[in-house]
Amino acid sequence: MIAAVAAGAFAAAGAGQAWQSGSEDAQAGKASMNLSPRALHQPLAEGANAMGGGEPNSPDLLLTAQDSSASAAAAQIRDNQRAISAVEAEHAEANRPKYVKPADGRFTSGFEARWGTFHYGIDLAAAPHSPIYAAADGEIIEAGPASGFGLWVRERLDDGTILVYGHMYDFSVHPGQRVKAGEQIARVGMRGESTGYHCHFEVWNPSGKKIDPQPWLAEHGVHV
Repeated sequence: MIAAVAAGAFAAAGAGQAWQSGSEDAQAGKASMNLSPRALHQPLAEGANAMGGGEPNSPDLLLTAQDSSASAAAAQIRDNQRAISAVEAEHAEANRPKYVKPADGRFTSGFEARWGTFHYGIDLAAAPHSPIYAAADGEIIEAGPASGFGLWVRERLDDGTILVYGHMYDFSVHPGQRVKAGEQIARVGMRGESTGYHCHFEVWNPSGKKIDPQPWLAEHGVHV
């Protein structure tokens, strides 16, 4: 485009020079070759103005327009990518499990009388230091030492239900932290009153009553 504009300007200037030199002799034509560079450029500018009716198109203006167009295209691409990412995130959130098994282990003990007392949860025997997961979305309300449990984590769900995880080797959450179902919160241990590596899991309903975790999990599509 720049080359075409320049060629047109030179053509116009040449035509103007030919018309004016028709009545002059060859000597006058030779004298024009001794003009200063500034004088030589003057007819080109006038010719360009005559053709375009204003300032000639400059390379700087053309490059600025091209840069502006490229920037707009890049911004559109970024907007499209953000929109796609948002849709994918919504899809992933809608399809992720909202309830999961607290640990990948074998059911060994239930909600029942045991050893002269009552066992208020279920036990899932699992490999040492294997993950313990949040069984549902909620907020961590306590994480640390607890009598009989060695270490425990308590999680409160949005409906007021409290989930208890015990005997862990260690934990990776803190009070006030929001967690999602399936997110690792601790590792399997055997601290406290324990005979082997397992995850002890309890469910306290919104009124504070301890209920059997198995039916509660099954109600939400999780079987142990």
